[in-house]
Amino acid sequence: MFGVTPDCRVARPRAVACPCKFTHGSKHGHAPARDRATRAKQVRRPAAQPLEPDDRRQQAYKESQALRQAGPTAWVAAPAPAVGRRLFNLLGPLAGLVLIIFVGGLAEYFKEGSVNYWSPQNQCLILTQTVMVAIGAIGMTMIIISGGIDLSVGSVVALSAVAAAWVVRALAVALSPQAQQMLAGGAPFAEVLRTADLALMGDAAFWVPLVALAVGIAVGMAAGAVNGGLITGLKLAPFIITLGMMTFARGSAKWVANMQRIDTPSNGIMEFTKAKLTLFSVSAEPVAGGQGSAALFDFSWFSFHVPWWPERWVGPVATSWAVLLTIVLAVAAILLLTRMRFGRHIFAIGSNEATARLCGVRVERTKIVIYMLAGALFGLAGVTDYGRLSVGDPTTAIGKELDIIAAVVIGGGSLSGGSGSIFGALIGALLMAHLRNLCVHLGLPNFVQEMVVGVVIVVAVAVDRLRQKKKE
Repeated sequence: MFGVTPDCRVARPRAVACPCKFTHGSKHGHAPARDRATRAKQVRRPAAQPLEPDDRRQQAYKESQALRQAGPTAWVAAPAPAVGRRLFNLLGPLAGLVLIIFVGGLAEYFKEGSVNYWSPQNQCLILTQTVMVAIGAIGMTMIIISGGIDLSVGSVVALSAVAAAWVVRALAVALSPQAQQMLAGGAPFAEVLRTADLALMGDAAFWVPLVALAVGIAVGMAAGAVNGGLITGLKLAPFIITLGMMTFARGSAKWVANMQRIDTPSNGIMEFTKAKLTLFSVSAEPVAGGQGSAALFDFSWFSFHVPWWPERWVGPVATSWAVLLTIVLAVAAILLLTRMRFGRHIFAIGSNEATARLCGVRVERTKIVIYMLAGALFGLAGVTDYGRLSVGDPTTAIGKELDIIAAVVIGGGSLSGGSGSIFGALIGALLMAHLRNLCVHLGLPNFVQEMVVGVVIVVAVAVDRLRQKKKE
């Protein structure tokens, strides 16, 4: 090997590198003579001078104009995820739901000796019971995609349910001649509610539920507007604002209901949310030899026979009109998020709020609209919950905000914002409902159901964290 002098100027073949493992360049501080001569010929550029305030404003304006012309979503252009990853994000929650249904049915068979959990009647019942959480999950998905969160959803649901029930009761009393006579005679209001005929007849049976529905949605939208306005106006974390709204809305519900349930006459809201929409009916047919039974599936337009069918799985298979409404709302939300500019703005705000603002997105106004839309959906969920329970209960939906948030996260939503799926949120809502229904079929107490839901929430957040680490 060649020796090395302090300045590394030992003659050596060109093909042999310097033993100090540094290239002969400016970083080593001892470039060859020909390099120094080349650099000496180069014109030295003066150091960049700091821009004046006017120049900085002009440069920022030019950059913002360039971003604005590029479009609100041009900055998020990134390599599209692999097809396998997209399919996994779409079908992963669905596969988990199918697995729970399969394992749950086996667990019921080995523990109880029956498979009623798999019956089509029970599956449709679960769909009916999922309506409130599913509608809430649609609104929560938009909030979480935008990088926010709403802890007040359970309380807003209760307040909307109480408001709708209060309107129905007040209008029923006002439209009842017997109730008006009793009140004019000095009878207590509680006695009037208990003894008077408050049935809604004629046109009142149609427009009174509509008024109650509008009031419930308006209450939820007002709560969402307050949340969005305070979040954007005070620049506080959504967690703090919605936590305050959670306690305020719950207290308001108890105040309106006078700390008790509001009983109302039967009306269209109750009929709309009950499982009275018959999809098909299953009737048993005897089998030759007397062993087992066959079944006849009778739809409105055709029917077919099944050679074997469990004897307990017979009868009408029905769901509610509210399930169909939920599907319509989900389709509308998917179109909003994927096909409209407002939906792209929601994703842009959740991905990077500062960049979205530079791109021309009106962040504050968009956030307020997001919380208002979500609040309207929460109000609708409250009205459906009132119809399902047939009373306005101020203590309903306690803890449902956790179920709704878990449903969104299970469906692929990120608590950091920027990602989420309406379809996945609905699958997550069904998964949570199946877990609760399975606990009932297995005869487990309520505290076990709460423990299971708690574990699911922790697992969902942990999976979301792992997804974020992979992205980073």
